[in-house]
Amino acid sequence: MFGSKRPTRILSFSAQDFPVSYWNYMNIVIVESPAKAKTINKYLGSSYEVLASFGHVRDLPAKNGSVDPDANFKMIWEVDPKAAGRLNEIARSLKGADRLILATDPDREGEAISWHVLEVLKEKRALKDQKIERVVFNAITKQAVSDAMKHPRQIDGALVDAYMARRALDYLVGFTLSPVLWRKLPGARSAGRVQSVALRLVCDRELEIEKFVPREYWSLIATLLTPRGDAFEARLVGADGKKIQRLDIGTGAEAEDFKKALEAASYTVTAVDAKPARRNPQAPFTTSTLQQEASRKYGFAPAHTMRIAQRLYEGIDIGGETTGLITYMRTDGVQIDPSAITQARKVIGEDYGNAYVPDAPRQYQAKAKNAQEAHEAIRPTDLSRRPDSLSRRLDADQAKLYELIWKRTIASQMESAELERTTVDITAKAGSRTLELRATGQVVKFDGFLALYQEGRDDEEDEDSRRLPAMSPNDALKRQSLSVTQHFTEPPPRFSEASLVKRMEELGIGRPSTYASILQVLKDRGYVKLEKKRLHGEDKGRVVIAFLESFFSRYVEYDFTAGLEEQLDRISNNEISWQQVLKDFWRDFIGAVDDIKDLRVAQVLDVLDEMLGPHIYPPRADGGDVRQCPNCGTGRLNLKAGKFGAFVGCSNYPECRYTRQLAADGEATADRSLGQDPDTGRDVWVKAGRFGPYIQLGEQKDYEEGEKPKRAGIPKGTSPGDVDLELALKLLSLPREIGKHPESGLPITAGLGRFGPFVKHDKTYASLEAGDEVFDIGLNRAVTLIAEKVAKGPSRRFGADPGKALGDHPTLGTVTVKSGRYGAYVTAGGVNATIPAEFEKDTITLPQAIALIDERAAKGGGKAKTTKSAKKAAKPAKAKKTAEKAADGEDAAPKPKKPAAKKTAAKTKSESTSKARAAVPSTAKTSPTKTAATKNPANTPAKKSAGKS
Repeated sequence: MFGSKRPTRILSFSAQDFPVSYWNYMNIVIVESPAKAKTINKYLGSSYEVLASFGHVRDLPAKNGSVDPDANFKMIWEVDPKAAGRLNEIARSLKGADRLILATDPDREGEAISWHVLEVLKEKRALKDQKIERVVFNAITKQAVSDAMKHPRQIDGALVDAYMARRALDYLVGFTLSPVLWRKLPGARSAGRVQSVALRLVCDRELEIEKFVPREYWSLIATLLTPRGDAFEARLVGADGKKIQRLDIGTGAEAEDFKKALEAASYTVTAVDAKPARRNPQAPFTTSTLQQEASRKYGFAPAHTMRIAQRLYEGIDIGGETTGLITYMRTDGVQIDPSAITQARKVIGEDYGNAYVPDAPRQYQAKAKNAQEAHEAIRPTDLSRRPDSLSRRLDADQAKLYELIWKRTIASQMESAELERTTVDITAKAGSRTLELRATGQVVKFDGFLALYQEGRDDEEDEDSRRLPAMSPNDALKRQSLSVTQHFTEPPPRFSEASLVKRMEELGIGRPSTYASILQVLKDRGYVKLEKKRLHGEDKGRVVIAFLESFFSRYVEYDFTAGLEEQLDRISNNEISWQQVLKDFWRDFIGAVDDIKDLRVAQVLDVLDEMLGPHIYPPRADGGDVRQCPNCGTGRLNLKAGKFGAFVGCSNYPECRYTRQLAADGEATADRSLGQDPDTGRDVWVKAGRFGPYIQLGEQKDYEEGEKPKRAGIPKGTSPGDVDLELALKLLSLPREIGKHPESGLPITAGLGRFGPFVKHDKTYASLEAGDEVFDIGLNRAVTLIAEKVAKGPSRRFGADPGKALGDHPTLGTVTVKSGRYGAYVTAGGVNATIPAEFEKDTITLPQAIALIDERAAKGGGKAKTTKSAKKAAKPAKAKKTAEKAADGEDAAPKPKKPAAKKTAAKTKSESTSKARAAVPSTAKTSPTKTAATKNPANTPAKKSAGKS
């Protein structure tokens, strides 16, 4: 149909929905993900074929020389091996197509993916006379896709330049700074341009906490009764004409003096001040504020929030129709489309009444530093889809996030809340002394947007919102009770993931597409750990930041990093050259690297020892010298470097061999009992093993002879000291059965493997994504992961494509068509033949396949295997030949063969193997059909495909 061999089924859409001119052509549309492709395919007609690139298809190889500063920052790109097959499929699809439409995401990363795909296709010479267009849509709905197709453009070169500059900067910092770290700081992992600045935020907060000295203060709060007997609380705020601030009463003696005066005092209301106030709703969600609020309200990690948002954006099946439920989720814009505002006002009127609809629509502007505001805020694509109507079609986390986005969007267009804030001043007369107390309260007169939504807080503020009883000036009050409380000031709180994202946004560090990945990198590398929803700086992270602050201070400064982000924005606006930005950066950066080339490790350690002093050497309980060696008593403790990182050791080494971790309370390596398993009564242990810590149920004596104790590994990123009995029992319960697959009826299990957590169904393994929990992942989510893994095709780790049988070859047995690493091929009897471009894998016929195999065999490709029937037919011929030899006087018995040399045998085997791999191009080095048994143990999931975060 329409000149295509691969028609796409049309749903209930008419041709009028799309430009008439498009219906005469075959159009190839490229998007990032298969889910997005599936949704868009349903909106477009049979003249479109939507293919997925599965994220980025090229990147800079992880080796020196990928960016060459001496050649005007020439960049060498390498195609991801996992993307090679997909790009070949795209190239084949273009044959006979009239138009290539690049429809990746509407941001820098999306623009870059389109550019990479186009560049690879040019290199493959897959483009002839096809028209190339770029389309973007902020939402995946029928209307949005239709409108985008009517307004194509070309690839935005400035956005691509900004992407290349960012990628080059990250590469140059990583590949230049990391080796310096390895040489000067043994045990360090790596350093990155933005991640190091984010790590500094966490480590600076740790230093603040360690240096913090608590300060004592006291508060006095009286519970008073009005003439009508209503009770309320008032705080002491002044005495004898002087104001008393929060920290002014510093000792118990001062507090006792005020207490005596208040107990003897008579109380009178001197003033009642009631002022009206308004509270306005917050702006719709940006990427940052969505991550923050989902973390506050539901405890979602930023990566988990983004994964759910991605699914809501790409499309959910609702009532037989797949549609995107929210707009694009990587944005720092706060404005929304006028049509959405109109719809929101209509919904507010229907659900809450006209009193909740403001006179004029609300307009918002971003406050974040470096905000681009290129896209709409995150909002539902159709605000009439209330959360309740979708609850049965979404899983629990999807429903929570959709409801959060819907409520925030609707609330942003609702009327302000009207409040009344009341302050009551009270005089307490005690002889010649006059003391002042104050009570504050707040009353909501009209709830406005608060009827629907109230934003959460990272740290609760001391805000009194209680309602005060009615009072008038000169009212006499009675004292019911008096509370005198001792307090100590507290250090600033550690960052939560939400508050760190908020701070990064305020400083202009990172971008909406990078917040989640930055946090994930810091956790994965062990630089920070998440404990009770707070980020703690780990020793290795503290050491790296101390090094960078000492020797590369400029490059971990907040203003410098934010300034680079501004320059990248200017590149994307076509205001400056991306090479010039790189030149300016590289000149100073490589100079700083050269300056410390001759610095010895001992000199580096001395600097870090001083800088990390408050962390490494906390005050002793006896007030003694914090650096005195506790072992020998005469040596001094100082920072040393070992193969696995920095540690604290004694200056009297080797006479004194005392060592410890950096933190004085570092975890011991001894076995630790966590408690008893309630089911078996056996002790649960954290043990230190040869290959690292692990969990064990009971001891060997608790088991029968020949039976081993049950053990479980500790997940990556989890410290042994953080493992408690509850977590240990969960780990020992793995693998666990989640439920039965709805189609096969076979069990789906969840477990931990060599490459992390996974789910398994039959012989299919799927790695869990960021944010999924192996202990509580549900059946619906597991089925989705399994389905996505199956849709991507089998991984080579678990064996090759079983293929589709076409029929029998006259001599070689069954002919099968398969997909390999290097493209489609046909095989029979050990002979593989690549399917040429003029044939299609799905439509190739048996005669065509036999001809290809015979042609390949004639060229010496593969060692033909003889089928059972062929062997049977050959036996009489062999017997006849032997009889003829005997008749001619030849010995009928076979002559014994000399054993072949090992090298010769190996060579013959190698030649035979290379012939059998006829489908592999001459440049290939590995077979596309290696068996699962040689690649991966049966209980280990495959690594996740790299994709766009």
